[in-house]
Amino acid sequence: MNKKPYRYAIYYAPRPDSDWCNAGSEWLGRSAFRGRAVNQSYPPMIAPEKFMQLTAHPRRYGWHATMKAPFVLRGDTDFNQLKNELELVCSQFKSFQMPRLQVTRLDDFLALTPTGDTTEISRVERACVTQLHNLAAPLPPDELLRRRTAGLSLAKDSMLLKWGYPYVLDYFRFHVSLTGPLRDCSELQIQSLLNFASEKFDALPACQFESLAIFAEPERGADFVLLEHCMFSG
Repeated sequence: MNKKPYRYAIYYAPRPDSDWCNAGSEWLGRSAFRGRAVNQSYPPMIAPEKFMQLTAHPRRYGWHATMKAPFVLRGDTDFNQLKNELELVCSQFKSFQMPRLQVTRLDDFLALTPTGDTTEISRVERACVTQLHNLAAPLPPDELLRRRTAGLSLAKDSMLLKWGYPYVLDYFRFHVSLTGPLRDCSELQIQSLLNFASEKFDALPACQFESLAIFAEPERGADFVLLEHCMFSG
C-alpha cells in the first residue's frame, strides 16, 4: 500500500486459509486477505443478484468482528506506531477458544454471535478501544452529526463523543455480520437465509481467538483489506 490509507480498523479475523476464513469469504463472495472475489454459493429462494445485494455491506468490510471500529489515524501517527501499540495490547492476552458461534437475527440483519461466556472477548475489546484511542483523530463534524442524528440513547451518545463509536464497552456485542438489512426480504426468504447459514457454519470447529487483525480502507469508500495479524503473546 503506497499511500496512507484513509482509515484503519482493528478486527477479530480468523487466520487466512482456516476453515472459518474460507467459509466466511465464500459467504461474502470476497477475501479481504487476498483482496479478490470468491465464488459464492446461494441459498434456496434467493436469486444470486439478491444474495449479492444482501451481502454487499459486510462484503465491503471483510470477514470480521469489530474490536475497534474504523478510524482515521491522527496526523502525527503512522502504521508502524499503530502496529506497535496493537502488539502491546496483544501482549496482555493468551490465545483462547471462543464460545461456539451461532447464526442469529440481530435487529434487521443476520450475524454470527457467541452462545456462551464472552467475558474474555469483552476484555480484548475494552483494551482495543481504550488503549488505541489516543491514535485516532476526532470524528469530522459531519460524521459526528450523522451519527448523533441516528436516534442514539444518551448513554450511547456519550460513548460516541468519548470514544468515536457508540457500541463499545458496556454496549459492545461481539458479532460477525452475515447480511445487511433484511427489510426487503419475506419471512420465507429470511428463514431460507437462516437455514443456509446454519448449514454452512454450524459444522465448523470452534474458533480460536489468538490474534487481532489490522484492516485498512485504502481510499474513502473502498473495500477494506487485511494488512496484518498481530498474535497474542501474553
